[in-house]
Amino acid sequence: MATVQATVTAPSAWWRRVAPVACGCALAAGAGLVALNDPAAAGSRFPPCAFRVTTGLWCPGCGLTRGFHQLFTGHPLSAVGYNLFVPLVLIAVLAAWGSWLRSAWGHRGYSAPPWLRRQVAITLPVLVIAYGVLRNIPIGPFVALAP
Repeated sequence: MATVQATVTAPSAWWRRVAPVACGCALAAGAGLVALNDPAAAGSRFPPCAFRVTTGLWCPGCGLTRGFHQLFTGHPLSAVGYNLFVPLVLIAVLAAWGSWLRSAWGHRGYSAPPWLRRQVAITLPVLVIAYGVLRNIPIGPFVALAP
């Protein structure tokens, strides 16, 4: 019985450099799509949140697309009104993409100190879960957290 041996090759240097550039182009195209098409408008092309459709509750990510539309059209305060995490998500995506791009071109990528990584790994999930719970409480100041 003959055995087949698979050969795994590393991506070429060309592809390692092109991949983050292509991803950046896709991110820019997605941002343009969100900027040009209002997700809050009737007949929107964007799919509804599956969690919201299934449970009737707001998930921690509900309002991100609408928030990014507001941000990209010059309304940052309105963006945060849809979802408090809009600025954090934007910074995280840009930092991750920028780090990938830098490392692909032979430079050192961005790296947070270990103490900060630990704090983020503990604090961020707690904040996201708390935000998801609080925005579904229909009384007092929590009503403002729903998009």
